[in-house]
Amino acid sequence: MAEHPPLLDTSQILSSDISLLSAPIVSADGTQQVILVQVNPGEAFTIRREDGQFQCITGPAQVPMMSPNGSVPPIYVPPGYAPQVIEDNGVRRVVVVPQAPEFHPGGHTVIHRSPHPPLPGFIPVPTMMPPPPRHMYSPVTGAGDMATQYMPQYQSSQVYGDVDAHSTHGRSNFRDERSSKTYERLQKKLKDRQGTQKDKMSSPPSSPQKCPSPISEHNGLIKGQSASGVTGSAKSKSGKGKGGAQIDTEIEEKDEETKAFEALLSNIVKPVASDIQARTVVLTWSPPSSFINGETDETTVPEFYGYEILVSSTGKDGKYKSVYAGEETSVTLNDLKPATDYHAKVQAEYNSIKGTPSEAESFTTLSCEPDIPNPPRIANRTKNSLTLQWKAPSDNGSKIQSFILEWDEGKGNGEFCQCYMGSQKQFKITKLSPAMGCKFRLSAKNDYGTSGFSEEVLYYTSGCAPSMPASPVLTKAGVTWLSLQWSKPAGTPSDEGISYILEMEEETSVSMDKYFTRSDYLAWGIFVLFLLLFWQVSETLLVQTPAVPPGPCLPPRLQGRPKAKEIQLRWGPPLVDGGTPISCYGVEMSPIEKDEPREVYQGSEVECTVNNLLPGKTYSFRLRAANKMGFGPFSEKCDITTAPGPPDQCKPPQVTCRSATCAQVNWEVPLSNGTDVTEYRLEWGGVEGSMQICYCGPGLSYELKGLSPATTYYCRVQALSIVGAGPFSEVVAYVTPPSVPAVVTCLQEISDDDIENPHYSPSTCLAISWEKPCDHGSEILAYSIDFGDKQPLTVGKVTNYIIDNLQPDTTYRIRIQALNSLGAGPFSHMIKLKTKPLPPDPPRLECVAFSHQNLKLKWGEGTPKTLSTDSVQYHLQMEDKNGRFVSLYRGPCHTYKVQRLNESTSYKFCIQACNEAGEGPLSQEYIFTTPKSVPAALKAPKIEKINDHICEISWECLQPMKGDPVIYSLQAMVGKDSEFKQIYKGPDSSLRYSSLQLNCEYRFRVCAIRQCQDPVGHQDLVGPYSTTVLFISQRTEPAASAHKDTVESVRTRRALSDEQCAAVILVLFAFFSILIAFIIQYFVIK
Repeated sequence: MAEHPPLLDTSQILSSDISLLSAPIVSADGTQQVILVQVNPGEAFTIRREDGQFQCITGPAQVPMMSPNGSVPPIYVPPGYAPQVIEDNGVRRVVVVPQAPEFHPGGHTVIHRSPHPPLPGFIPVPTMMPPPPRHMYSPVTGAGDMATQYMPQYQSSQVYGDVDAHSTHGRSNFRDERSSKTYERLQKKLKDRQGTQKDKMSSPPSSPQKCPSPISEHNGLIKGQSASGVTGSAKSKSGKGKGGAQIDTEIEEKDEETKAFEALLSNIVKPVASDIQARTVVLTWSPPSSFINGETDETTVPEFYGYEILVSSTGKDGKYKSVYAGEETSVTLNDLKPATDYHAKVQAEYNSIKGTPSEAESFTTLSCEPDIPNPPRIANRTKNSLTLQWKAPSDNGSKIQSFILEWDEGKGNGEFCQCYMGSQKQFKITKLSPAMGCKFRLSAKNDYGTSGFSEEVLYYTSGCAPSMPASPVLTKAGVTWLSLQWSKPAGTPSDEGISYILEMEEETSVSMDKYFTRSDYLAWGIFVLFLLLFWQVSETLLVQTPAVPPGPCLPPRLQGRPKAKEIQLRWGPPLVDGGTPISCYGVEMSPIEKDEPREVYQGSEVECTVNNLLPGKTYSFRLRAANKMGFGPFSEKCDITTAPGPPDQCKPPQVTCRSATCAQVNWEVPLSNGTDVTEYRLEWGGVEGSMQICYCGPGLSYELKGLSPATTYYCRVQALSIVGAGPFSEVVAYVTPPSVPAVVTCLQEISDDDIENPHYSPSTCLAISWEKPCDHGSEILAYSIDFGDKQPLTVGKVTNYIIDNLQPDTTYRIRIQALNSLGAGPFSHMIKLKTKPLPPDPPRLECVAFSHQNLKLKWGEGTPKTLSTDSVQYHLQMEDKNGRFVSLYRGPCHTYKVQRLNESTSYKFCIQACNEAGEGPLSQEYIFTTPKSVPAALKAPKIEKINDHICEISWECLQPMKGDPVIYSLQAMVGKDSEFKQIYKGPDSSLRYSSLQLNCEYRFRVCAIRQCQDPVGHQDLVGPYSTTVLFISQRTEPAASAHKDTVESVRTRRALSDEQCAAVILVLFAFFSILIAFIIQYFVIK
């Protein structure tokens, strides 16, 4: 791990060496003033807020401190430093400087920065934090107390963070040893440069020298480094004017290491956008590369960087907003706008040094469903209609196709249903009741889906004339005034404005013989109060009449919309209560058709709900009130009609059989419940739980066709009106009667290879198969096969059959039908099948060539090499040693050579012809016998000269051949003769020839002869002659040359065979071809 700088010694900071800034400057009038504490870059300043929490402010910043009496609050500084107060245009600024500053003549105190940066402000540890002094004040917190340019521009760090986050030199701790070494080199160069500058300076600058810092202030307090490598100066501002003492700026060149780091941080590629969604995107990037301009930067590459992601949605050159800052190299951006072009840049940062942002990466978010629209607003309202309007929300990249408006139908139960769907931006809802409240909500739909619903809004239709309100109540009375109070009439919408008219009747005379009740007494008391306004009266005489039953009530009225099976009634108290409070009400109901009243409510409430009513019926209601004296008279009748309801349940339908495949369904009209039945729905199906609608219309019957015989079906019927659909009737099961079998399917021919019947002949038979059809409730007994003009063929309960006794090479049209006890079903589809021709007769077999080992057989008429595509094939068979015929050849050729036979042996052969119809009959047996073999050719005879007129000729000897003796025949050709003449025939293997002539050519050859001893007679088989031997007779040399050979060696000449001559010619031709090709290649082409 990298070594960290030593921790800050808190004991030293808390020692007595720490100087406490007193109040060096006090205003003349002693009023409240604001004092700025200047925090230099790389330093920190700790304050205690009003809530008791500690806050650490890092520089550069100017912290405004409020002084109620004009004195400077105490500032804790580290050892070796002292606070310095600078006043500029009435604004005082506290600067922490070394204890030995150099002063120069001028308007202010000029502070020279020490070679080492100052220590940060004291960061107290919670256990070591001393209590705040009496003169320490909180910073300015009000928005109007201090201008914004004096507020700190950098985020404050935590007070109780890691202690090692600040080194002994006031700088941030580096992450590894390489960064520490880089920092040491920077400090060394800074010392050398500052020492050189001090020697050359003739006068001190007028403002404190700032360390170069790449951090740029966003509000203009401190300007960062520019591209040219110079640092801006820090300017003090107070209100809207500038101080009289201007702070000069000393331009200092950037350090080479800082430039190198900036170049390294600027060498970062643009981020890569991936996983782009409608509102999210994933940005990834790589750390800065040290390979710059084709060369590797020698600057020490840090291990960790800080990154800042800048995003713009107003174009590549638009305003960029920081959305992320951290050390990760990947971030997921959320809350983006769909279908929007974005541009993202990444900026690297290390040790407060920022590089140039990368190039912009452009990406476009995907489209999605529209935003949630605003609630619809009401445009117009009447007693029975509401007109709503709305505005289109953001379509998020896809045009809005339609708006969906839902409402709760005025029920107020929280269940919504659709009342409009379209592209218009307004809709009028009709057929409403007066003073009816309905809730609405709106959503939008495009190609990508439907948005969420807007907030629910409640609107009321216009009401009728308000009902009579209750009597006003006297709340308070004075000598010259009365205070009356009344309630809103029942059933009035909350959003409908109501005005009231209060009338007062003045009485000029009073007659005491009028009948008063308790309520009259109250009215009399009010009248007496009026009389007090004009004259004095005598003392009051209190007279109370006895109570009586209450008077008649007003008829009950309907509250809200009537429902199909219940209504809600409401009423008010009677005009005359009979002198005692009303204790009970009674509601009586009777149908309008017959006068049979019954009491449906009795109680003290002024409203009730009547249930179990019939839809669309009119009922009469009347009301009476009761007090302790009894019930009063009934009110007048009030006729109320319940809302129409859906029709009642239909009776089970009746199914009538028309045929095995046709049925008629009839049903009756149910109770309509106030509205006419508009249509009926008939459901029909083979499974009770999955019936389908087969009829929808006003009729009372329907005919179903195409049914399956002997099948169970289920049906039910439902009545509908404009109000809704009534319940389905009970399910009725119906079974169709049995019928003839269904049509036979899958009629096809059986391949010849799949037939194992030995009597099957493709020339006279056809094999067919089929699948068993549905029997329709009656077992299949047989099948009828129709294959032509003949009578149909009836077969049993099988699914395949071979039709025989047909004509060869004939086409038949075949169809089949199934039979049961009810009759014959329909015929199947027709197929065309053709019988094959009869197999051909066997050809005549003959032997056209033979030898002692081979027999060449021939049959039929045709070329020896017939194509394999010929329709007729031949099968040649030969009898073996066991007397069985084995196959020799099967094919279209007309010849075949039987080899490897024995000599003088008889063989039996037979042949048959085959075609697509099958194999024909076998031919008669043919017997062919191989002849005896002739002796083999002998080698050339040897000649030995005896003298000038005698020579001895010898040849090889052969063994007897299968008991037959072998003799030899020697032939000679003398001189220029053209024919050989036999000079010897016998069993010997040598001969002494004595008729030689001098200087004459002799040619000799020999052959073997087999003498066959057959029973039929003697037969000689002559073998081939040997090669010819040339012999020339010459005179014998004298005795002087006796040592030389007396017989000239005779050179035998052997004649070349035809094959050898052809081979020699071929070799010569190939040699000359290669030679010519080489010459052409070498001399012509090259």
